[in-house]
Amino acid sequence: MDLFAIFFFFSVFLTLHGSFGAKFTFVNKCDFTVWPGVLSGAGSLKFDTTGFELRKGSSRSFQAPAGWSGRFWGRTDCSFDGSGRGVCNTGDCGSGEIECKGAGAAPPATLAEFTLGSGSSPDFYDVSLVDGYNLGMIVEGTGGTGACGSTGCVTDLNRQCPLELRTEKGGACRSACEKFGTPEYCCSGAYGSPATCKPSKYSEIFKSACPRSYSYAYDDATSTFTCSGADYTVTFCPSSPSLKSSTDSPPKTTTGTTGVVAQTTMPLPESSWLVDMAMGGSTRTHQVDVSFLLFVLIFGSSLVFFSS
Repeated sequence: MDLFAIFFFFSVFLTLHGSFGAKFTFVNKCDFTVWPGVLSGAGSLKFDTTGFELRKGSSRSFQAPAGWSGRFWGRTDCSFDGSGRGVCNTGDCGSGEIECKGAGAAPPATLAEFTLGSGSSPDFYDVSLVDGYNLGMIVEGTGGTGACGSTGCVTDLNRQCPLELRTEKGGACRSACEKFGTPEYCCSGAYGSPATCKPSKYSEIFKSACPRSYSYAYDDATSTFTCSGADYTVTFCPSSPSLKSSTDSPPKTTTGTTGVVAQTTMPLPESSWLVDMAMGGSTRTHQVDVSFLLFVLIFGSSLVFFSS
């Protein structure tokens, strides 16, 4: 094999290696089934799914394309029939199906938002309560470089939700913007800038409980995180007992499996960093892509061997 052929195959590998974005792993530590929803951003390449069932104690992984942007959320208290048709009490996307098909979450819903970098640009991510809260969620990056902080909401805001923000059926806490619709709560009109839109008494309740999450539209300074070359784990109900309010009725389970993705059930040990994150700290560690480095080392050695 001549040097040109080796260089060609090595270049192809590097191109393919860089064509994939982060791997997302969804973990359900709730004591009930969650139906994650996925919405890709305008102009973004599409994610492999727009919605799926995630039973308690199970996980599911997907590979995102490079440069992907979009959001994830958890739907709860859903009822789907054998053909995959149904609705959810919280986070429903209005598609009437397990797949959301390009529709977003009806508020209130806890959102994990991502913009993946490409080339040398980093990923940007956050967990947002701007559209309200329905489910505890954390995001943790692994194998990346940079700050790569864990973020999310461990506290059960359904238990702390002011009476005026609680949903009629329970299971979620509205934002002040959704409830009252006024410019000062929605950061619109005369309040449409960071200088004029300030935290409200309601957003401060959210921020106090979840200091690393977005609590209102201009909460960027403490709520946006960056990382380069990482994979991400999105965990629902990242504490035990479940973050779902004890006043909520038990969720209905599906009566059929049509359209449901395969899942892997595994033990989910408690993580000590939950306490740090709830207090605003992070124990983020970095890992190296050993397999890729090993491949580069072997290929480099091959180049030397064949050229000698």
